[in-house]
Amino acid sequence: MTRYGQMFGPDITFLGVDRCDLDDPESYAGADVIILGAPFDGGTSHRPGARFGPNAIRQTCYLPHDGSRPSLALRVDALKDLRVLDAGDVETYSGDIEGSLRAIEEAVARISASGAVPIVLGGDHTVALPDATGVARHHGFGRISMLHFDAHADTGHIEFGHLYGHGQPMRRLIESGAIRGDRFLQIGLRGYWPGPDILDWMAGQEMRSYEMTEIVTRGLEECLTEAYGIALDDCDGVYLSVDVDVCDPGHAPGTGTPEPGGLTARQLLDAVRRTCYELPVVGVEIVEVAPPYDHADITAYLGNRVVLEALSAMARRRRDAADGTRWDPAQPLLDGR
Repeated sequence: MTRYGQMFGPDITFLGVDRCDLDDPESYAGADVIILGAPFDGGTSHRPGARFGPNAIRQTCYLPHDGSRPSLALRVDALKDLRVLDAGDVETYSGDIEGSLRAIEEAVARISASGAVPIVLGGDHTVALPDATGVARHHGFGRISMLHFDAHADTGHIEFGHLYGHGQPMRRLIESGAIRGDRFLQIGLRGYWPGPDILDWMAGQEMRSYEMTEIVTRGLEECLTEAYGIALDDCDGVYLSVDVDVCDPGHAPGTGTPEPGGLTARQLLDAVRRTCYELPVVGVEIVEVAPPYDHADITAYLGNRVVLEALSAMARRRRDAADGTRWDPAQPLLDGR
């Protein structure tokens, strides 16, 4: 039986939203979004610490934790306009990777089956395997696409003698059929891994990976527009996976495998906002926030804002769909002329 609770730190919820119990369906009936912590970092290959990410993301904010966050840009208050609940953390253990992944998958599947959108707070990127699989169990294997922001492809095969780890979840998802390789879009890759053999496997799956040099040359907006078109082709929903190391370490130092030369924090937040406003997002995760390596809570703040941008964009998407309107990002906040 999957158990839920706060493993690390005080028993808090995301910015003060109401708590729910996944073992009690009545406690989350009618929820639009359910926050779930996956404090697992037993799949790290360099430096652990992301197990402390969920609580850091939940509470790192200088504003009152009162269940309200009006967005200046989107003119919505997602924590009020949507019914957002927090289910706490799945109990996971670094020494039991397969048991931990099963528990996370079951929790995410339960959320998706209820009709709510799961937002998972990692944890290392190993949790992408149970997260996206849990969503696919409800929406159908091969029926959701993946938009994956990361410095690393995470398509390794056997690393350190194991099939499971934070460098392999995307290969496992494609091999299982949960996500189609030709509907797998990666944004922000760079650096010196993986090698040619893994790249050949990725090409064979028809994956589309936007390396940073291409993004710099073409522009992030153009690359996203192209990726969105692929993601929406013959799929019913989009799963958004955000590894915080997609950002340059100057913008996200608190992570396990930092890689210089990435996106800025502003680019990531704009991309998350645009994705969740324009696309039918059915699941979100923010992973690899590792507080032990953070400085002045820079990365934890960014992780918190990634969640808020996703929520606010979902709220605005719903409002505009009901009103028949469309948000204009060029609209001024105030115009005193």
